[in-house]
Amino acid sequence: MYIAIMGYGTVGSGVAEVISNNHDSIVKKSSQAELEVKYILDLRDFPGDVNESKMVKDFNIILNDPEVKVVVETMGGLHPAYEFVSSCLKAGKSVVTSNKELVAAKGDELLAIAKEKNANFLFEASVGGGIPIIRPISQCLAANRIDEIAGILNGTTNFILTMMIDKNMSFEDALKLAQDNGYAEKDPTADVEGHDACRKICILAALCFGKHVYPDAVYTEGITKITLTDVEYVRSWGGVIKLIGRAKRLSEDKISAIVSPALVKNGSQLASVNDVFNAILVRGDATGDVVFYGKGAGKLPTASAVVADVIDCARNIEKRKDFGWESGTENYVVDYNELETALYVRAKTDDKANAVEALKAVFGEIEILSRENAEADELAFVTPSGAEKELNSKLEGVDKLSVLSKIRVVDY
Repeated sequence: MYIAIMGYGTVGSGVAEVISNNHDSIVKKSSQAELEVKYILDLRDFPGDVNESKMVKDFNIILNDPEVKVVVETMGGLHPAYEFVSSCLKAGKSVVTSNKELVAAKGDELLAIAKEKNANFLFEASVGGGIPIIRPISQCLAANRIDEIAGILNGTTNFILTMMIDKNMSFEDALKLAQDNGYAEKDPTADVEGHDACRKICILAALCFGKHVYPDAVYTEGITKITLTDVEYVRSWGGVIKLIGRAKRLSEDKISAIVSPALVKNGSQLASVNDVFNAILVRGDATGDVVFYGKGAGKLPTASAVVADVIDCARNIEKRKDFGWESGTENYVVDYNELETALYVRAKTDDKANAVEALKAVFGEIEILSRENAEADELAFVTPSGAEKELNSKLEGVDKLSVLSKIRVVDY
């Protein structure tokens, strides 16, 4: 059986390397007599590369070759990946991808095409890289009603926050270190503004709850406004700040989904996840909390997940796995302002004593936080739980309180 790889960057070259290095065991596991990469699509030249003879620049060579049964898409981005993948599926070829942007934006449509053409569209590597999560949710946890899923879904932001927490580094210095170490791109926007984590939680929510979740329906907030002052106050509270993507089943036709920094108590399963590591917590009615942990990126770990999907497709040539979700519906994701949360608040006030009394009058009891060398006009506290819009309304009603920072509190 022949496969093709579209995109010969970090992951695509890793896929070719894994197939070459582990060829015999992969062929045996695939239930095929042979499994070979026939084409590699890329617009660049790779003189002297071990796979140079397989390089093509015309997508139609892959599309029109009936011997190519499985196509691996590791190009990234939405276009032309979407056009190429949909064309392959329409031609009856199964497709494996690591492209989270593609799956988050067009997953429902591509799954529907795959179903119509009796092909498979698989994407284990699109969320956790080398961390198994898609297959465990769809198969190993299939007996559960999954009510909630949450996690640290981006290694770059987790590295930056770890440096701020453990090394007292500013956001800017931690970001530069991440870039110097190859953890962050030259343009880190997708990571630090939460877009990458948003795409991943959309995919996970769709898989867990059965309907497509579109990224523009998910409130997304990154870590660029987190300061060392916030880190100090949260340490005194007994926790850390993490970028958390989370989704919860509210009813049969409503879910919540949000990506934002959040306070996590020390001792919880997500608080100790540091450096570039990711962790995904799945909350099932039968299993309780199950956590999947590991490095969420990297050439060979991600390639390993891609090749596992290739093997799955090879085992299921001309038959389709029962896998996927329905299209999304309007207002499926509720407004984040309606969700219940507690809030960490850092503010300035000219009269701290009166501000505290005023806050207690509107919130009831609040938890006052402290830090060394705090400025006299600085006040930090954690509110009781309530609908976010109600908490914000109460804050706005407190005179002479200038809010500088607000961070949600989670219970994972």
